[in-house]
Amino acid sequence: MIDTFAYSVRIAGIRTGKIAIALSVFSIIVIVSRTSNMVQAPLTGSLVDMAKRTGDIAALESQFRVILLSASLGTVIAALLLPTFVSVMSRAIVHLEMAGSVPQLVRNVSTVHHMKIARKHFKLPRWETLSRLRIGGVPKRILLLNMLAAMIYADSVLACLYASLLKPEYSSIALTSTGLINGFSTIILTVFLDPQIAILTDKVMKGTEKKDSINKMVGVLTLSRFVGTVLAQLFLVPFAYYIAWLSQFFA
Repeated sequence: MIDTFAYSVRIAGIRTGKIAIALSVFSIIVIVSRTSNMVQAPLTGSLVDMAKRTGDIAALESQFRVILLSASLGTVIAALLLPTFVSVMSRAIVHLEMAGSVPQLVRNVSTVHHMKIARKHFKLPRWETLSRLRIGGVPKRILLLNMLAAMIYADSVLACLYASLLKPEYSSIALTSTGLINGFSTIILTVFLDPQIAILTDKVMKGTEKKDSINKMVGVLTLSRFVGTVLAQLFLVPFAYYIAWLSQFFA
């Protein structure tokens, strides 16, 4: 959900005309979102230990699929709350400029008064906006890369844990492969995807592209991210077997 929200920070920057501050906020959100799955490994480690004791790998696979389902649901929730997030983030960018720092911003807005105001920013996507979400105009390779990155992020930790059961003799290698696998996703996102969004954002700021184009890009990227989390269900087991097979070459 957080990773999906990160797409829309640039929209808030365009609305407020403070793109530099928006990019600073974007960096904070990206750091949180792209490292959050590292916390997943120790949290799910107990499930793997239980599967080792009972030998019930099928139950572990079912639990992992529920976790992957939560990733899909998180993306759907983020999609529904994107207009709300953009509205709130637009206000946050303005307040950040006045506060001068993120800690001061948190102190300023952590009041009952600001909480009541925040409720007024709640919005749901309009049908007209959804009806304009067509892939035309958005490079297909961007959608495929975003889909691939989302699939790898969703599967990486779980597949490595699963692989440690498939090849117990190489379990340590499989468990420590998460960072390497996520590195490929990070490269895809930072080298191929983020610059494309940045270029489009710059064109919108200059007026050479319509504001609807960035809204469309964010909407289509959100949709491709959801498809990526669904594909993660299909590739969980094959990915785990691949990691288990690959681990023997690092022994």
